[in-house]
Amino acid sequence: MNLNDISIKNLLRRKGKAAFVLAGLVIGVSTVVGIISYIEAMTSDINHKLEKFGANILVVPKTENLALSYGGLSLGGVSFEMEEIRQKDLGRVSQIKNSANIAALGPLVLGVANVASHKVLLAGVDFKAAEILKPWWKVQGALPGADGIVLGTEAARVLDLEAGSRLKINDNDLVVSGILLPTGSQDDQLIFTRLGTAQSIFGKQGKVSMAEVAALCKDCPIEAMVKQISDALPGAKVMAIQQVVKSRMETLGQLKKFSYGISGIILLIGSLVVLVTMMSSVRERTDEIGIFRAIGYRKRHIMRIVFTEAAIVSGMAGIIGYILGFAATKAGLAIFSESHSGLVPFNLELAGAAFITALAVGLISSAYPALMAARMDPNEALRAL
Repeated sequence: MNLNDISIKNLLRRKGKAAFVLAGLVIGVSTVVGIISYIEAMTSDINHKLEKFGANILVVPKTENLALSYGGLSLGGVSFEMEEIRQKDLGRVSQIKNSANIAALGPLVLGVANVASHKVLLAGVDFKAAEILKPWWKVQGALPGADGIVLGTEAARVLDLEAGSRLKINDNDLVVSGILLPTGSQDDQLIFTRLGTAQSIFGKQGKVSMAEVAALCKDCPIEAMVKQISDALPGAKVMAIQQVVKSRMETLGQLKKFSYGISGIILLIGSLVVLVTMMSSVRERTDEIGIFRAIGYRKRHIMRIVFTEAAIVSGMAGIIGYILGFAATKAGLAIFSESHSGLVPFNLELAGAAFITALAVGLISSAYPALMAARMDPNEALRAL
């Protein structure tokens, strides 16, 4: 009979204590796996939703002028007669290193239009890109054709126009195809038309006033995206909307730190359960260990027996714990996150980490009981028989 057989038979003989150690580790590992899997699933879902939130990078023409505003009070008008960005240059953005992280690139042409007795800001946009850049847009009516426009809610009220109305802008006869439902932003006060139409109205063919970029930056730093676009467009100023990006990173960072902290506490409790149980098991086997020592087993053999028992139970706990944690994650998402699809992919790395962690916790916690068993005096052990 070898040492492994002795360890296995001892576990089968002391099923209660083995089951207690197994249960303690399974609860710890499954809880940790469940928390981390849930956080990862929610993080992925949050990233997916935030990536659809709209533009998080702006590309505007460079200017030497300083902003004449303070505390929200503007002391100077904004001029859109600066040197615009050439539309064909925007094609270089698709060639940057992280071009795969660009969900949409939307060029805009801005200009002041005289409508009746009002001056209104007219924006030429790419409505296809706007579906990604501005997913909150809801148009009552239809998107405009080459001679159509969409009015913001406030612009429609001030101009007293509705869908089907016609108006003239710089000798261009246009029809209102739809009204943009309230957004709570400056879009409510603008008139929107197709990019080509606006370029024709303002005589800016081949030029754009600015561009909005929706960057999928789950796997890349936003600063890298900004630098790459800046290098591709040296004549433009590229800015990240830091509020969106920073809040995303901070939220995800806090969630992960919380999950890791809770996981550490749970694993510590699990290790204490293993330590106490293994020490109790060693004390109960004083006579058995004494006999082993008396017939020639060395200290390392005794330690190996204890470590083998711990490894078997811990390995099983890692496998069972991951399966239960995975199932708990799916159940938790179904109950607490109605908007989530509930699909949680099998994470081979997390499964391996759960197995290795359970094994490490079991072996480390069994180190002192194993040392205590190895140091046991065989004479005293045999005297107790």
